[in-house]
Amino acid sequence: MSAPSRFDRGHTDDLMTFLSASPTPYHAVASAAERLEKAGFRQVSETDAWEGTSGGKYVLRGGAIVAWYVPEGAAAHTPFRIVGAHTDSPNLRVKPRPDSGAHGWRQVAVEIYGGPLMNSWLDRDLGLAGRLSLRDGSTRLVNVDRPLLRVPQLAIHMDRNVTADGLKLDKQRHLQPVWGLDDTVRDGDLIAFLEDEAGLARGEVTGWDLMTHSVEPPAYLGRDRELVAGPRMDNLLSVHAGTAALAAVATSGADLPYIPVLAAFDHEETGSQSDTGADGPLLGGVLERSVFARGGSYEDRARAFAGTVCLSSDTGHAVHPNYAERHDPTHHPRVNGGPILKVNVNNRYATDGSGRAVFAAACEKAGIPFQTFVSNNSMPCGTTIGPITAARHGISTVDIGVAILSMHSARELCGTEDPHLLANALVAFLQP
Repeated sequence: MSAPSRFDRGHTDDLMTFLSASPTPYHAVASAAERLEKAGFRQVSETDAWEGTSGGKYVLRGGAIVAWYVPEGAAAHTPFRIVGAHTDSPNLRVKPRPDSGAHGWRQVAVEIYGGPLMNSWLDRDLGLAGRLSLRDGSTRLVNVDRPLLRVPQLAIHMDRNVTADGLKLDKQRHLQPVWGLDDTVRDGDLIAFLEDEAGLARGEVTGWDLMTHSVEPPAYLGRDRELVAGPRMDNLLSVHAGTAALAAVATSGADLPYIPVLAAFDHEETGSQSDTGADGPLLGGVLERSVFARGGSYEDRARAFAGTVCLSSDTGHAVHPNYAERHDPTHHPRVNGGPILKVNVNNRYATDGSGRAVFAAACEKAGIPFQTFVSNNSMPCGTTIGPITAARHGISTVDIGVAILSMHSARELCGTEDPHLLANALVAFLQP
C-alpha cells in the first residue's frame, strides 16, 4: 500500500491561506470541512441514525469539528488514534448591545475573550467576522475582511510615563474600538450593517457571535524567509496540520490498525467547559456512536477506548532571545527545530514516559527531530485540552505542538519549517 506523500513548504503556504480564511472558529471548521470533503469525507448529522459503513465522516457543532476515517472491515473494538486541537484564539468579541460611542465617535462594545496580549490589538486595522443566527433558525457566516475597526492608543503626550512605567490598559474603558463618526448612538446599526454585508434583509438576524480580527495577511519574514508571521497560529496551526494529516492518511490506501480521528474543539482559551469544548461530551459521544454504529457493545467501546491514544497538539513557547531567563535553563525549544513534546509533572500537560515513547516513535518514523518543553519552575505552567481529554475519557494523551513567539498576540511568529514537520509527525502517528 502507498504511504501519504511527505509534506514540505507547500504545506506552510497552505497554512497561510487557511489562517486568512479562518478569522473565527466557525470559519475554521468550515475551512477544515471543505478540505476533508475533497478527500472524500462526508458530513453526518448528530440527529440522524449513523450507519456503520467505512470511509470518512465528520460532525460539525458550532466552532468544533470531529472527523474520523473507518477502514474497510474495521472491527467494533478497533482503537482510535486522535489528533486533538482547538479552534479559538484570544480576541475582542462583540457584546449583546454592540452600538456605543462618545464625543462624536461611533464605537462597538466588545468583551475580552481569553487572555490576549491586549497591547497587540492597539492601533491595528481590524475586521469583523463570526456567525449570524437568523429568524428561520438557520445560521450564516459573515466576514468583513477589510479595515473596519480600530482601538486607538492614547498619544504619548497625554501619557508621559508610559515608557518608564509601562502601558496600563483598563479592559472596560480602553479597548472599545471606533468605527466611525456620529453624535447619535442608534441601537441596531452594527447588525443592520452586517445584514447588508451578508446579503440579508433587515431584521433577519436575531442572534450573533461576532469577533474582531487583524486584516493584515500572514507573511513570510526574515532575510531568508525562514519565519512566518500571522494571526491565530494558537491554535489553527495544529487544526490545519491535523486536517491535512487525516486527509492524507484517509486517501493513502494504507492498511490502518487504528481509526484516525481529528477533534478540534472551541473554547479552550476559556476553560473548555461548553458543548463544543474538550470538557464537554462531543468527542466521547462521537467515538461511542462510531463503535455502536459498527455493531459494537459497551464492551467493544471499553476495549476501543483502552487502546486509544490522543496527541493534544497546541502551540508552545520557543526560547525568546530577549527573555531567555524566563525559560527553563536546560530546555530551550527553537523555531524550525521540529515539534515539541510538552511535559509537566503536575499534569498541566498530560505527557508521561509511555506517551513520550509513542511520540518519539512517530517522529522517528517520519524522519524528523523533536524537542522538549518544560516550564521554568518559578513560573506557572499553562495547560491544554490534553489533561481534560485524558481525565474525561480515560484516554492515554500526549501533549505536543509547535514552538512559537508572541503567543496570544494578535499576530504570532513561527518557523517556516515547523508546520510541515508537525504534519509529517501527525501522519506517522495516525498511520503507524
